[in-house]
Amino acid sequence: MEKLNFLISINAPKEKIWKVLWNDASYREWTSVFFQGSYAKTDNWKEGTEVKFIDSNGNGMVSKVLANKPNEYMSFQHLRELKDGVEDRTSDKVNEWTGAMENYTLKETDSVTELAVDMAVTKEHKDMFTEMWPKALEKIKTLSEQ
Repeated sequence: MEKLNFLISINAPKEKIWKVLWNDASYREWTSVFFQGSYAKTDNWKEGTEVKFIDSNGNGMVSKVLANKPNEYMSFQHLRELKDGVEDRTSDKVNEWTGAMENYTLKETDSVTELAVDMAVTKEHKDMFTEMWPKALEKIKTLSEQ
């Protein structure tokens, strides 16, 4: 596993950025950069609950919300893969990344908020995320600064 870090400065309060990140409509909008039709099935992002990150084909992953500190920090631990809506808990592919973390941190100073995203990825996915995350962050910035 390799760790990737992404950072962007946004001219908006952290509360607005938090809403863009986790409200259903805006979440669907910024995550479309990764997969068109992406959405999350969640119990309101509560700590300790599972969340399913799903694309329009029923593929994605099941993760656990490890931390939810509103307007400051969200942390996920990725657990299982979804393929056509069916959970894969045991394949070698899944075992390569089970337990990987993905974290979102917001820090506001003088009306400018830094959004930092760090995540662990397999070598197989490194190039994809390295290319797509900057686009997703720009989308989050655009939505937050409106």
